[in-house]
Amino acid sequence: MKDINEFFNPSPCSISLEERYNLCMSVGEEVLKPEELRALLERKDMFRCYDGFEPSGRMHIAQGIMKAINVNKITSAGGIFIFWVADWFALLNNKMGGDLDKIRVVGRYFVEVWKAAGMNLQNVQFLWASDEINKRADEYWQIVIDISRKFNITRIKKCGQIMGREEGDDIPTSQIMYPCMQCADIFFLKADVCQLGLDQRKVNVLAKEYCDAIHREEKPVIISHHMLLGLKKGQTKMSKSDPDSAIFMEDTRKDVERKIRSAFCEEGIVKDNPILDYCSSIIFPA
Repeated sequence: MKDINEFFNPSPCSISLEERYNLCMSVGEEVLKPEELRALLERKDMFRCYDGFEPSGRMHIAQGIMKAINVNKITSAGGIFIFWVADWFALLNNKMGGDLDKIRVVGRYFVEVWKAAGMNLQNVQFLWASDEINKRADEYWQIVIDISRKFNITRIKKCGQIMGREEGDDIPTSQIMYPCMQCADIFFLKADVCQLGLDQRKVNVLAKEYCDAIHREEKPVIISHHMLLGLKKGQTKMSKSDPDSAIFMEDTRKDVERKIRSAFCEEGIVKDNPILDYCSSIIFPA
């Protein structure tokens, strides 16, 4: 079986500081804070950028094509893009029936789809969470425990959205562990930039708050990308549980045409129009 990092051979970029800054800014619907991003790029020719993903079944075009576009921008700006293949996190979230072997198979499927989608993998590294945590278990779990000590349970529960769940009292214990672990990932991986979707904003802000709690001056820069709308009216993002809300990477031409033709696209309506959103994010990205 091929190494998932077979193409990893990082090299610095040769473009100007302003071009690097503009590329990174173009990825984010929200950047916390732009001045910190500029300072980072002035300080480092190459920086560490992190995104984690749960291997959790089929991949839609927001995860496939849109992510490839964003990663290529970041790596062109001097980023070493680290994909945290969150197999243990998928296990916590009961993905693939909690079968770690199946979760690993899906993780490799994601990598192969990104290759096919045109992601430049020279500056991209894939790390299996379970492997890396086991290699440096003392270091990792000390960070997790310290984060859990610095915040009360109410603050941690506010991060429930990162698991695709809402706040509430009837939640599994994993929903408390998960945000502490995801926050710890940022520091464990020594990430300069967190490049995840806006739906992960709360836990990324938690990482900044943790820096304040431990009096750490250098905080991760948060570049949150836009969440591609679902195809149906009122859907703020694609949903894997509703196949007609999303275009999947392995959909047939017939599937794609059917979904596009039935998508919400009323004449004269620009706001929350998924077809216009796809055009601006996928076909004609800035």
